[in-house]
Amino acid sequence: MKNNLLEAFNIKVQNNSKDILTDYEIFPDKNLLDALRTKIIENIIDQNMFAKDTSSEFINSQIDAVLTGYDLTKLERNHIYNLIDDEVNGFGPLTELLKDDNISEIMVNSPQEIYIEIDGHIIKDESVSFINNEHIIRTIQRLIQPLGKTIDAKNPMIDSRLADGSRINAVIPPISPKGPVITIRKFIKNTTTMEDLIRTGSLTPYMARFLEAAIKGKLNILISGGSAAGKTSLLNTLSAFINNEERIITIEDAAELDLKQNHVISLETKYNNYVKEDEYTIRDLVINSLRMRPDRIIVGEVRGKEAFDMLQAMNTGQDGSLTTIHANSPIDALNRLESLVLTSGLDIPLKTVRQYISRAIDLVVHIEKMSDGKRKITNICEVNSLEEDNITLSDIFIFEQKGLTETNQVSGEYTLIEKIPHVYEKMKNRGIDLVDDIFKNSKKNNHKDLPHLKK
Repeated sequence: MKNNLLEAFNIKVQNNSKDILTDYEIFPDKNLLDALRTKIIENIIDQNMFAKDTSSEFINSQIDAVLTGYDLTKLERNHIYNLIDDEVNGFGPLTELLKDDNISEIMVNSPQEIYIEIDGHIIKDESVSFINNEHIIRTIQRLIQPLGKTIDAKNPMIDSRLADGSRINAVIPPISPKGPVITIRKFIKNTTTMEDLIRTGSLTPYMARFLEAAIKGKLNILISGGSAAGKTSLLNTLSAFINNEERIITIEDAAELDLKQNHVISLETKYNNYVKEDEYTIRDLVINSLRMRPDRIIVGEVRGKEAFDMLQAMNTGQDGSLTTIHANSPIDALNRLESLVLTSGLDIPLKTVRQYISRAIDLVVHIEKMSDGKRKITNICEVNSLEEDNITLSDIFIFEQKGLTETNQVSGEYTLIEKIPHVYEKMKNRGIDLVDDIFKNSKKNNHKDLPHLKK
């Protein structure tokens, strides 16, 4: 799989408008390439000619000045031109990677170690490289300069959003002693529909219909999963089922949700490295949203003090609210939510916190990135009332992995638990009958047209 992806990536790169091949294919002597590139870039730096729309004539003149005496082919010269053009008018070696919609993540570990994620697979990209650590730092500065930010020894870490919505995190010495590191999670406009998730095996049609009913029935839903599991994408997909007449307020660190309803208010956090009074956190925005007459509140991710405010909102009339949390399992999601409330500085007894959670959250939907790179909803659970002061969950749908195929694809099956969940009654009480055939009189049906059953 990895080799196929890399081969496809190299073919795609070769076919793009600049006809870029890998450094090694064009320059067997990579030291020569680095020497020429370094000399040209240093000349440009000396003349302070890093500016958008710098003319091709200027770039060619700089290349001519350095290449005198070198017998290079047209392809080799074009390759150098593209590298320098990217330095002057783009973002250095990252220019083409940032443009490529097939790449979801870019990771620079060192000048010669650049990794990309395509279709859930992380591969080393041999087509690009940096000259040295200073080259990486200069590229970071070019990326964040339009944001009005800087990175240096006094401020060696940056976490921000680029103009296109992509998230950039960069660290440099002294907190990264081996050298600068860049991680860019690219903003990819979510166009995933529920039909797409069914087609790719992320869930079954019955699960999709159940989740649609849950949204339309205004259940409070917590989406959990690990890093890059697809939580935000799933949140966006589920949000499509919200009634077009409702007033929706979304709250995020970086605006990624793309809701199509008419009445959507988007709020985004603001952080300041220097003046704390000039910050607006997720918690600030959740509290403020309650004064904005919302029908629904959608929080991109809870990970701090806002957890308690979100639970309060769910417990005081904001039915149908949705949010995500970083967790490795559904029960871990509730435990983490509990910890966030307890560490928020509020003096609340543990039992009270658990009561808040059990009364506020109706469903936990857990999504995982499997070993084959595909994403699956592995659990849809309902949150029960406290049992002996403990929160418990009941599975409604689960995915059980059976093993791997010969091509290392995950194999398994989805199972419907043979028990009518309490949330079904909530749906019915709100006039939602989308899942009647699944749960109505379920004990009496033979389920021949339903998923596998498990008691």
